[in-house]
Amino acid sequence: MLSKVNVLLAGESWVTHTVHIKGMDSFTQSGYGEGTFWIRRAIERSGGRLTHLPSHIALRDFPQDIESLRQFDVVILSDIGSNTLLLHPETSVESKPTSNRLELLRKYVSEGGALVMVGGYMSFQGIHGMARYQGSPIESLLPVTMTAGADDRKEIPEGFNPINLAPEHPVMNGLPHSLPTMLFYNQVRLKPGADLLLGHEDDPILATWDYGRGRAAAFTPDIAPHGATEDFLEWDGFDRLWSQLLSWLADGARSVSEL
Repeated sequence: MLSKVNVLLAGESWVTHTVHIKGMDSFTQSGYGEGTFWIRRAIERSGGRLTHLPSHIALRDFPQDIESLRQFDVVILSDIGSNTLLLHPETSVESKPTSNRLELLRKYVSEGGALVMVGGYMSFQGIHGMARYQGSPIESLLPVTMTAGADDRKEIPEGFNPINLAPEHPVMNGLPHSLPTMLFYNQVRLKPGADLLLGHEDDPILATWDYGRGRAAAFTPDIAPHGATEDFLEWDGFDRLWSQLLSWLADGARSVSEL
């Protein structure tokens, strides 16, 4: 259970702007969406609390100091590129120095916090390599490495089933050997010393490790469509997987802070 676990999720939002052309005539439509429904439900059903910063809000409001980050037991980065965290508007618009929030997250985890990066088109290296986390402080704290400049998406339209490779690990306790179908993940490499909990062929799907006095995880598929199918999102093990993962991450941080 996630009793009293406070989670910050940054990203997992999008704005759409489409052009409809009908012969000689055209018009545009715009919209906004979030993919947090399933992870919020899993966290709240398990007794935890989720604070969501959509990408356009995180641009300005993601914490800029370590004290603000320490209000949270676990930080989730999901489908939010590195530029959104690096370029606060005061820097990009007003040319003022501001906090390096990637380095801040590295410090937060090394001093006892916890972070998980979730896959997406703006996670890890992302589509056309535009997420740009390779070589950053975030890559240094994660249990996986990325390929410089690469588009790391692994699209599997026919579907794949992540395999439970560590059934005795607390995160994977009680979960089946094969998980429901998924359609996408970011292709990364496991670092020496990291624990591989879920895999597909030779690729990490879920990896964890201790970093400094904290803990970190990489979940390379999605927590929303399109990468996550309805079978996965509505699977009765979805809540258990995320409750156990976030509890394990938070418990590591708590055990250190209590020493």
